[in-house]
Amino acid sequence: MPAAKVGLSTASVYPENTAAAFEIAGRLGYDGVEVMVWTDPVSQDVEALRRLSDYHGVPILAVHAPCLLITQRVWGTDPWAKLQRARAAAEKLGASTVVVHPPFRWQRQYAREFVRGVWRMADETDVRFAVENMYPWRYRDREVAAYAPDWDPTTEDYRHFTVDLSHVATSRGDALAMVDRMGDRLAHVHLADGSGSAKDEHLIPGRGTQPCADVLEGLARRGFDGHVVLEVNTRRAAGPVEREADLAEALAYTRLHLAAAARIPDKVSKGRA
Repeated sequence: MPAAKVGLSTASVYPENTAAAFEIAGRLGYDGVEVMVWTDPVSQDVEALRRLSDYHGVPILAVHAPCLLITQRVWGTDPWAKLQRARAAAEKLGASTVVVHPPFRWQRQYAREFVRGVWRMADETDVRFAVENMYPWRYRDREVAAYAPDWDPTTEDYRHFTVDLSHVATSRGDALAMVDRMGDRLAHVHLADGSGSAKDEHLIPGRGTQPCADVLEGLARRGFDGHVVLEVNTRRAAGPVEREADLAEALAYTRLHLAAAARIPDKVSKGRA
């Protein structure tokens, strides 16, 4: 089997809470979770997270720093302090990765220092700071550059990247080309689908237009050993049973395409490319 672990983002169970994500991940057989640090107090509490991880036997693979619009005041308002707390949490919880978004354009000082600052922090720990691709904000025919230095992190020199396929869809980009640009510095994957809508959809893989299967098979063929985390939107599920079914489907899809590529002889896989 491929070396990549398949994890569940705690955001994927919303409106259920962080504790529910550990329970669902354990029951369905995910390899671990990525903790989205947000307004749920448990997501901000390292000791509570450790207890959940131990109780359910579900490792914490990554910590997503609180850098969303709705988490601007979680862990304070200083963006560097947030990253320091995310790193400390990752170190204490045994997580290998901190996922971070590029700064918002209005965070001017933070944006100016971001590339150098992330390198500096990465030099101080074994935890990988993996900068995630975002997207332009669109309204009707207008496009707003909301992130700086850029919504596309491959335009800058970072040590590690996170690729989010839903964000690629929203930016109307090419997921395979972005993965190629990230190359060996791709450390983390947010797997979700999208249709190219201006709305960030985070669909279950296989329900949109993104080449999710091709990305997974390509990662497996090159021996990717980072984490593939399902970060999907299940808010429209009719209830817990349907939500769990969606998350089981997402896990099966991911494992199928990672394993299928690993079993294809190299010369055959090249012929398919």
